[in-house]
Order: sequence, then C-alpha cells, then structure tokens
Amino acid sequence: MLFNSASFAVFFPIVYLIYWGLSKKNFRYQNILLLVSSYYFYANWDWRFLFLLIFSTGLDFFTGAKIHCAHSKNARLTWLWISIVINLGFLGVFKYFNFFIASFNDLLGLFGLASSELVLQVILPVGISFYTFHGLSYVVDIYNRKIEPEPDIINYSVFVSYFPLLVAGPIERATHLLPQIKRQRTFSYDKSVDGLRQVLWGLFKKMVIADNCAGYVNEIFENYTHYNGATLFLGAVLFAFQIYGDFSGYSDIALGVSRLLGIELLRNFSFPYFSRDIAEFWRRWHISLSSWFKDYLYIPLGGSKGGKWMSVRNTFIIFIVSGFWHGANWTFVFWGFLNALYFMPLLLSGSNRKNIEIVAVNSFFSGFKDLLKIVKTFFLTVIAWVFFRASDLPAAFDIIGRIFSKSLFLLPDFPSKFNKEYLIIHFSLIFYLIIQEWKQKDNRYGLEKLSNNIWKRWIIYLALSLMIFLFAGKEQAFIYFQF
Repeated sequence: MLFNSASFAVFFPIVYLIYWGLSKKNFRYQNILLLVSSYYFYANWDWRFLFLLIFSTGLDFFTGAKIHCAHSKNARLTWLWISIVINLGFLGVFKYFNFFIASFNDLLGLFGLASSELVLQVILPVGISFYTFHGLSYVVDIYNRKIEPEPDIINYSVFVSYFPLLVAGPIERATHLLPQIKRQRTFSYDKSVDGLRQVLWGLFKKMVIADNCAGYVNEIFENYTHYNGATLFLGAVLFAFQIYGDFSGYSDIALGVSRLLGIELLRNFSFPYFSRDIAEFWRRWHISLSSWFKDYLYIPLGGSKGGKWMSVRNTFIIFIVSGFWHGANWTFVFWGFLNALYFMPLLLSGSNRKNIEIVAVNSFFSGFKDLLKIVKTFFLTVIAWVFFRASDLPAAFDIIGRIFSKSLFLLPDFPSKFNKEYLIIHFSLIFYLIIQEWKQKDNRYGLEKLSNNIWKRWIIYLALSLMIFLFAGKEQAFIYFQF
C-alpha cells in the first residue's frame, strides 16, 4: 500500500477517525488499533512476510527480557548474540544470499574453476532492513542498560511495526518512540494542521518531482550508450532530485501522518543539498540511518578514541557497511567507499564538524563562497549517485568515463519521447522546489512556516494540490522500499 495510492486514501481516514474516537478510553485501545492497522498495512504487500515481521518482533521482545534478567555478563552477552545472529541471519538469507553466491561464483570463474548454480528463489520482504534495525537497537540498548525491556507485547509490537515508518523509516529508537506509545495521546488541532502540511509537501516531492524525474532517469541510464556526456550528467542530476524527492518525500509523509496521530517521529532529512561539505551532507541525509551506524557500529568499534588511524578505519567501515545495507550489489559498496574517500580530507584536517548550522541562518542570501561550496558538494554527490543508480560497476564506470569526456560540453540530447513543453514545466517545478526549501531551510520541512494570512496560506495549499493533480508523474514505488 503506497502512501500516494487510492487504497491509502481510504485506509488512513478510517484509521484516523476510529483512533481519535478511542482517545477518551484507555490509550491501550489506540495501540491495539495501531497494531492491527500496521499488520494490515504490511500484509497488503505480501501477507506471507507478516509472519516474518511477527517472528522478528517476538524474538527481540523475548531476548530483550532475557538480557535484562540474566545474572551474569556472559549470559547477557549470549542472549544479545542470539538476537543479533538470528536477525542478521534472516536479513542475510533474504537480502544477501544470492549476492554472495554470485560473487563467489565470479571469483571461482577467475581461476577457471566450475561454479555452483545454487540460488534462492525468494523476494525481498519490504522494510526488512528497517524493522530489523529497530529490533537490534532495542536489544543493544537493553544490553548497555540504557533502557529496560518493555513488559507489554502490544506496546513493543507497535514500536516495531508502526505503519507510518514500517517499510522505509525513519529508523526509530525505543528511547524516543516507546514513551510516546505508552502514554495517552490527545488531539491537537495545530499539530494536525502541521501534519497535513508536511504530508502535502511530501506528496508534491514524491508525485511531482520524483515520479517525473524517474521517466528521464530510467530512459537515460537504461540506454546510456546512446547519449553524450552532457545528457548522462543531466540524468545523474535528475536522479539526485528523484531520490531526494522520493525518499525525503516519503519521510515527510510518514512524519506528517504520524503527527496526525499525535506521535512525533525522528527527523530524517534536513535540506541535505544545501550542504557545504560531505560531512554536513551526511548529517542531513537519512539522518536516522547515519546516527544508527554512529551509535551502534562506529562508537562500539572505538570511534575516534584511538587516534587518526582508528578514525579512518572506522569511517571506511561504516560507509562501506552503509552502502551494503542499501542493497546486494557491488555498486552500493563502491558508493559507500567513494563517500568515505570524499570524507577523508575533512577527517584528516579536523574540519569534518565545521559546518554544523544550516547555511545562511535566518537569511535568504548566502555568501558567494558558501554557494560555491554547496555547488561543489552537490557535484560530488551527483557523481556518487551514478554508482547508486547504475545496474553494475562496469556500467557505472562507463557512464563516469562518458561524463568526463569532451561530449560533456555538448548540448544535452533529450530523449525524443519527452516533449519540450513538458521538460520546461518539469524543470520549472524543480526550480520551485529548490527556492521553496531554501526559504524554509531554517525550519523542519518546506511548508512549515507560511504567511499568517489565511488567504495566502490557502492559495499555496490549492496551488500545490493543483500541481499534484496536473503534473503528477507515472506512479512509481518508493525507491527505498527495495532496501
């Protein structure tokens, strides 16, 4: 069930009305409704994988309690590893088994040895990477005595399977979400309006920006040998806007829907394309994943306490693992490796935390030097996105080679199936996205602070609704559903 589908437009209002109708009763009734609704939402993708979600939930609920009750450190560690191994085992089988077999076969082939044809005919359960990380953070936090286990299976199940974030995040923490699930929620008109605004902005980014970009991007990347360097670079730029509009649009909808239910989720994007260096970009892009790897991988590995060498080693580890988390393809691994290389000069010079605040705080205008830094960072990010989008590494390197050739200075050769009027409209809408988010860069999302004049606000709401109605692209599944 997609957020931008007719089925969700029917599903959510029903849940919303019943949910707030139960607000005068014990909040447990609301939680039961959230759990049933979340399972129904997930079963709409493939009901068979609902049992995997329930098993994963039960596993971490049980092992978390065992860790807390264990009387020795060895026993606590044993239960922790049981949870980690089983969780990552399921993730490995469904997401990485065929990748490792294919990679092993390719390695054998280099030495002229016969290879196995063993593959698993399985599909990837949607959201498995996200809800697995929810559970792992929960048991690790119990092991580290940051939290105590949740005694109520309903509350814990809602934490793992809460439908706004179930299939593509943000990756929540028990310390942040569980306390909200365990207390009474009261209806707030202001929060509901704010939530609806964020949903509207997310739908615009997804349906108008991302879904339209997808048409160009798919055509250019799937037939890259037919296009010059300028066209391929344009395709990479459009993919940068596609994946941003798609994923941050999903996050905006998820946060807005959740705010309508009286629950605040972790912010996942903070205008990352306005970053002045790669370190700032990664503090603003997929924030919940970056912070997860920092807290549960980088710091346990020693962080930066062992000097520069350990910082360099651990930085490469988290970027490469982050790339691998995104998918079972060497393109994702290289994408992570390339971002680590980008990060190195900042780390080695000690300037990786130089740009903490958003650019030009409380000002519409930015200095020319900052604008140059933003353009440079965006360019580096676009080049890295080529590896994220390409079908395999040879194709990615071929595309990069064609971009950095003389043909980069030719005019882009737009695919013939896209008429010029359509192109002008779409590029104008991308420009509007940039300007609107630049104006709102001090806030949480692109529509948070609008005019106090009710007529001006409604003109914006109606204009965005009209743009979605008139210019929505062909419906595309959210990119991060495959991760």
